[in-house]
Amino acid sequence: MLTAFRVTATVLGAVIAAAPAAAEVTRSTDNGFVTRHEVVVEADPKAVWLALITPADWWRSEHTWSGDAANLTLTPQAGGCFCETIPEADDPERITLAGSVEHMRVIQAYPERALRMVGSLGPLQSEPVTGVLTIAISTVEKGTRIVWEYNVGGPMRYEIPVISKAVDGVMGAQLAALAKPLKVVEMPAPAPAPAPAEGAKPGGGSAAPAGPAPAPAPAKDTAPGPAAKPAAPAPAAKPAEPAPAARPAVPAPVANAPAAGPAAKPAAKPADKPEAKPSKLEDAFRDLDGPGR
Repeated sequence: MLTAFRVTATVLGAVIAAAPAAAEVTRSTDNGFVTRHEVVVEADPKAVWLALITPADWWRSEHTWSGDAANLTLTPQAGGCFCETIPEADDPERITLAGSVEHMRVIQAYPERALRMVGSLGPLQSEPVTGVLTIAISTVEKGTRIVWEYNVGGPMRYEIPVISKAVDGVMGAQLAALAKPLKVVEMPAPAPAPAPAEGAKPGGGSAAPAGPAPAPAPAKDTAPGPAAKPAAPAPAAKPAEPAPAARPAVPAPVANAPAAGPAAKPAAKPADKPEAKPSKLEDAFRDLDGPGR
């Protein structure tokens, strides 16, 4: 057991050293992390989708269990498997059998738009964690944008700062391998925000030095005048005598009048059913749309 953990630590260290400069851990907590990568390619969304669902052509072989990416397959439909076949060992002295590995399971496949899978990749497979890989494809001015985000959460025996950087490096390397044959578009780096001018206010404008507050004007002395005499009360008015109560008028009898029944209740108006609104792809992948995430 100890030897296995030493080997794993060595592998993680090698992955961190090989991590590309574009690696980015966008969130890290006590029990999870999120890695995100983005690239723009010249290929159209259809070509990107066809390449994405064929991992045997681009997935890095050093990140497979069999050591060969040619053993990978991906079924792009809900419940489909991103799986790997472990070939039968070539050993004439014993009977061998072929094996298999499930890397991830597809939970949403939207051709030419998005692919979402659930699974624990690499060393995370031994931990009780959940990983959600979301790959969004969208058309931009210079080509097709691919956003690759891996959201991992749950208890694990690894130190989050170490494992998050290792996984992020692998995710960046996989996206780079996918994008390379699709011809990456070099995007200009965002310009840094200009530094505020010396003495400028945070909200704009220059800061003026605060002067002493003006002294309040002195109140004028007023001499108290003589107190006013209270007004004499008015004489009370005599109460008016009550008028005699009027007798109620007796209604005239109506011949052959039908007996009055209970008033009919108005028919209840059926409540309008709320119109069902179909869920949109943009709602599911809203967190990947903007640069601010």
